[in-house]
Amino acid sequence: MSEPVLSIRNLNIDYVGDHTNFHAVKDVSFDIAPGEFFGLAGESGCGKSTIAFAVSRLHRPPALIRTGSQIQVDGRNVLDLSEEELRRFRWSEVAMVFQSAMNSLNPVLTIETQFYDVLKAHTRISRAQARERATELLKLVDIAPERLDSYPHQCSGGMRQRIVIAICLALNPKLLIMDEPTTALDVVVQREILQRIEILRHQLGFSVLFITHDLGLMVQVSDRIGIMLEGELVEVNDAQSIYKNPQHDYTKRLWASMPKLYGKQAAREDAQ
Repeated sequence: MSEPVLSIRNLNIDYVGDHTNFHAVKDVSFDIAPGEFFGLAGESGCGKSTIAFAVSRLHRPPALIRTGSQIQVDGRNVLDLSEEELRRFRWSEVAMVFQSAMNSLNPVLTIETQFYDVLKAHTRISRAQARERATELLKLVDIAPERLDSYPHQCSGGMRQRIVIAICLALNPKLLIMDEPTTALDVVVQREILQRIEILRHQLGFSVLFITHDLGLMVQVSDRIGIMLEGELVEVNDAQSIYKNPQHDYTKRLWASMPKLYGKQAAREDAQ
């Protein structure tokens, strides 16, 4: 078997307070294989985003990754990287689409400038070469190259989200982390974006860590799914097994909480 792109072992993360610590992630371990789409599901506050931030070491105090934790990307322990190594590691090996990413673009810079800023920080590239690369990336996400001269407010929400994804793919990362990437988008745009990610994943060969509380959406796109509950990873299985034969009681309750699109209509008394 090939080596995992991401291997997390015994990850423990606390948020340190003046009088007490909050244990946000509790001894979590899982792998993501090359080219795999891995979903991490659970309710708000269960530790999903905390894990995502830990992979790129984006945490700041009071967050603390405990001794004994391991986060390996392509065989290297991220927790051992120096600041300079981290700078080179981010975007080039692991890129992250943040929650509400469509609002994370700089409103006073053109789309072309924002591509150039990323490429210039990591490569020796001219402005003309950066524009050429940005044109290629926009085409990958079905956006006309003319949009390079637009400002973010001139693009729709779905378009801005696809632009952010294109920027994340600029340096050909091995792993793309997507933290609630379709929040605040309508269901049609959600589907378009996830279909585009699926095409790009097979085309470019990257792996995906997809984080959401929407288990129904996750089952449609993921190869395997992990279920988080109060900081613990309580179940990991292939997507169809999570859907058809969930093992943990919490996973069963997640499915039971989802509204049904069919079935017998419940009787009710009209209010007088």
